[in-house]
Amino acid sequence: MAMPFSSFSVFAISCNFIFLLLINHLAIGAEIPTTLEGPFPPVTVPYDVSLRGTAVDIPDSDPRVRRRVGEFEPEQISLSLSATYDSIWISWITGEFQIGGNIKPLDPESVSSIVYYGTSRNSLSHEATGYSLIYNQLYPFEGLHNYTSGIIHHVRLTGLKPSTLYYYQCGDPSIPAMSDIYTFSTMPVSGPQNYPNRIAVVGDLGLTYNTTTTISHLISNKPDLVLLVGDVSYANLYLTNGTGSDCYACSFPQTPIHETYQPRWDYWGRFMQNLVSKIPIMVVEGNHEIEEQAEKQTFAAYSSRFAFPSEESGSSSSFYYSFNAGGIHFIMLGAYISYNKSADQYKWLERDLASVDRSVTPWLIAAWHPPWYSSYEAHYREAECMRVEMEELLYSYGIDIVFNGHVSENVPYLSDINIVFNEAAEVHAYERSNRVYNYTLDPCGPVYITVGDGGNREKMAIKHVDEPGNCPKPPTTPDPYTGAFCATNFTFGPATGKFCWDQQPDYSAFRESSFGHGILEVKNETWALWSWHRNQDSRSKVGDQIYIVRQPDKCPVHNRLPKRWFASY
Repeated sequence: MAMPFSSFSVFAISCNFIFLLLINHLAIGAEIPTTLEGPFPPVTVPYDVSLRGTAVDIPDSDPRVRRRVGEFEPEQISLSLSATYDSIWISWITGEFQIGGNIKPLDPESVSSIVYYGTSRNSLSHEATGYSLIYNQLYPFEGLHNYTSGIIHHVRLTGLKPSTLYYYQCGDPSIPAMSDIYTFSTMPVSGPQNYPNRIAVVGDLGLTYNTTTTISHLISNKPDLVLLVGDVSYANLYLTNGTGSDCYACSFPQTPIHETYQPRWDYWGRFMQNLVSKIPIMVVEGNHEIEEQAEKQTFAAYSSRFAFPSEESGSSSSFYYSFNAGGIHFIMLGAYISYNKSADQYKWLERDLASVDRSVTPWLIAAWHPPWYSSYEAHYREAECMRVEMEELLYSYGIDIVFNGHVSENVPYLSDINIVFNEAAEVHAYERSNRVYNYTLDPCGPVYITVGDGGNREKMAIKHVDEPGNCPKPPTTPDPYTGAFCATNFTFGPATGKFCWDQQPDYSAFRESSFGHGILEVKNETWALWSWHRNQDSRSKVGDQIYIVRQPDKCPVHNRLPKRWFASY
């Protein structure tokens, strides 16, 4: 017999109360801290010298990156979410890429983009069609090899049911050239009690043997969604002849343009297919995706190979967009496109934030590539211009968590930036902040988490700016997009009059240098468990773990006035 509404409401409230008591008990029993207990004294895990700080790339002879399909059969199959649960993108590539001095692009119209799908393997009764394209990576210099991709297909499925397992097959049935049958599960309908079970967060993956460990561990955690916060294939650590390096600026100083070896993108897509053909991956651009070519064109591979819910979320760009995953609203922002208050991105962000209904999507999570809050020497405060423009807006709407990878590599990617760069490593390390706003401890500020260490080839960041001799000079910290210098000496707080802190900053709660990935498990509208999984640990052990707790009663989320200084919570 159905309960009356009032009884059901009491029952639901009671269940939620019991759940919170259970979470508290588990957190105490397992010694998992919560942000309610913060701010925490800063912790630095000593660097493990046995780790492979510089990883080794998987060679093109590895069977995991070799082409194993016929001429126009689908490969590099991947999924990405649309803005809401009832739609999803399916992408793949047909035909072989070409590289050399005499390339002839394939005709995208020669192969259809079709997906058959349904809720039964034996009855793929629905059909969707999409569009296809190719892209080129061209260099106007003698001796450099040009590249043209295979045919890239993007198909959007609509009208899907929430939290439902679907089967699908993609390709062109008229050739015939169809894929095997794969599966995916849709996100739950947006609501304060509905969330994906696990969300994996990773940055700066590349394609090394450390990458394979990261992805193996990530798969074992059975995520429902993957967030990749920039720096994907690291194709730009190679010359067009396939010669690679750990440090482009150090090894190839005389090249006329920052070359890339685009087949590394194809190798990456083949390796990742086992994961992303079943689990959606949401990507935002990093500095290694810039890949300048002829006529100063940039981001060709990034913008072509992935499908983005830009149009669905009101964005006109693949560099910034938003989407829902159950009761979470994700905002993906671009650090390498205009972000000032008069720019299209900023105006879009204002509209997107204003449209969020926190009674439907209580959690608000943002992601972009270079961190605003990093205490590592590598690229310290280089994203300061972006922080100055956007932080107050995000804070006023009550952003809960921010995920970042690392700051731009110190080489002049864009030819119109005429500045001097260091040759330091990127921020390939892990760091979690206390709640912070404007470098100040703030109980209503977001938790910033840097995961710039998925396994790529570059050196691991191990130096901290608060250690003697490691504080960079302001002229060596240009903004990665504009080349401007927004970082100056602090005018308030413990570092007043200085460019760096003398000890680990109080906003830095936990930091360590190692490869790995993170898992976010949102439990309800106020509690979420964050776990950091290091590659060197067993799969049952975590390197860092905390419950991130929202307090909407203490931190109103609509146009909150910024706070200037909080000595403690």
